[in-house]
Amino acid sequence: MKGLYYRITTSQDEEKFVFQENEPAASPSDYHVKLQVKACALTPINTKLVSALYQSKEHVPVGRDVAGVILEVGPKVSFFKPDDEVVGILPLDFVESGLCDVLWVHEHNLVHKPDKVGWVEAAGTIRDGLCVYTALHSLAHLAPGKSVLVPDGASPFGTLAIQLSHHTGATVITTAHSEEDKQYLEKIRPPVARVIDVSKGNVNLTEKGMEETGGLGFDIIVDAGGQ
Repeated sequence: MKGLYYRITTSQDEEKFVFQENEPAASPSDYHVKLQVKACALTPINTKLVSALYQSKEHVPVGRDVAGVILEVGPKVSFFKPDDEVVGILPLDFVESGLCDVLWVHEHNLVHKPDKVGWVEAAGTIRDGLCVYTALHSLAHLAPGKSVLVPDGASPFGTLAIQLSHHTGATVITTAHSEEDKQYLEKIRPPVARVIDVSKGNVNLTEKGMEETGGLGFDIIVDAGGQ
């Protein structure tokens, strides 16, 4: 199987990304499923984290967000059956590239893909979607009527945070860092309560927040490392 790998230590003349052919592996355990990959999302590589985790390795696999069809299931797999459409995130210690045609994946790293969501959309949103759900529900305990500030709402993470907050019945305020971002955010339906334009600087978000919430302040601020 051919997969894409990142070369940890390279000289200036060497390519950082290489394709490698690997022999198809057998199922690692009774809890693994054989996945035919239909789409794989490429995300930025954290070079510092990779160098720390894989000190003894020369190459690390690229592509961890995958969507596909299950071909086989191990005898102890309980969540899936052959022909199920799934999406998931490969763990950091996974040795195969998500760009391989076929992978053996532990069932706990996959979930069922909704029928109305395409392969590319599923692979492209699973990581940010999981981050947003963890932030809003597991950490912030989002509930109807809460006020949520989503900085940089036009980013992939920000857009999903706005949608999930609206789905729960929260009031959403977001920021825009350009006129293009502002126009995009103003077209979101259902609409956000307010888009705060911070592209020109000199905007006091504390004052804006107190103004929008009647002096109460935001219940939740989702900091995803935005500008």
